[in-house]
Amino acid sequence: MECPILRPLPSWHQRSGGLTVSRPAAYHIPVLTGAVVDLLRPVAGGLVVDATFGGGGHTRAVLGALPGTRVLALDRDPAAEANAAGLGDRVRFVSGDFAGLDGILEEEGIDEIDGAVFDLGVSSHQLDVGDRGFSYRRAGPLDMRMGPDAAHRAADIVNGWAEADIAGILRRFGEERYARRIAAAIVAARPVRDTAHLAEVVAGAVPARARDAGHPARRTFQALRIAVNDELDALRSGLDVALRVLRPGGRVIVISYHSLEDRIVKRRFVAGARGCTCPPDLPVCGCGRTAELRLLTRAPVVPAPDEIEANPRARSARLRAVERITR
Repeated sequence: MECPILRPLPSWHQRSGGLTVSRPAAYHIPVLTGAVVDLLRPVAGGLVVDATFGGGGHTRAVLGALPGTRVLALDRDPAAEANAAGLGDRVRFVSGDFAGLDGILEEEGIDEIDGAVFDLGVSSHQLDVGDRGFSYRRAGPLDMRMGPDAAHRAADIVNGWAEADIAGILRRFGEERYARRIAAAIVAARPVRDTAHLAEVVAGAVPARARDAGHPARRTFQALRIAVNDELDALRSGLDVALRVLRPGGRVIVISYHSLEDRIVKRRFVAGARGCTCPPDLPVCGCGRTAELRLLTRAPVVPAPDEIEANPRARSARLRAVERITR
């Protein structure tokens, strides 16, 4: 039966056909698990790539609700591998970044998949462990690497890059209105010692009138994290590969947490779902273009209020999904 276009329904909060989702709660609480499971029901029994395994919440939900489904679980964070223990022979964990999904699939001998799930951004575990350096609310080293494959640490940018370059990434990746002021303050405060020091420097550079929309360092930390981990280029690369190897009828689901990620996903999905692009007054199609994808979510699915209450970090989540209709 064809799955209808899904809407952001409140009843989707953690619903998975009566399944109780077990998970290492201290590591990460998965977001929109019920929606993910529902979207993958038509490909039950196939191979699904969990491109951002983390605590394994989405994988556990899929295994429990969709009998016979196999999961190739990926994560660039070495700390995530322990969460795959005990999941059985339906799960294969591979340590790696989904930016290199093409090579990973080749090494695994996989040329076609039935589904993929990308739960983007930083995990609760990474935020809560101060030594990872992701949080502006606790002191920790200026690291912010999601995995050892990252080319540099946040400290390299904060204490080594030119002021103009720092301002550039704050504008581009943080959409920070006060990028120049913050960059100047960072350079003046060098050496910036740790995350607490950086948050203090940023807060001092942001005008008081602009401090009513969350912590003033939030956008700066987001921008540095994205730059350190090359997150946006990784998303483009991984998404393109997943869509390319997706079999007809297969589905790709992406959960994003800020506008930069969501914009990339939306544009790629819409472009794939677009058919003929010829002018409407042209009597015969000259472009030969046909749609490769079908949008399953016309608008992003968002968490219900009860999910947000239980997990405040789910507040900014936006889920989009597509189905491949042609090769």
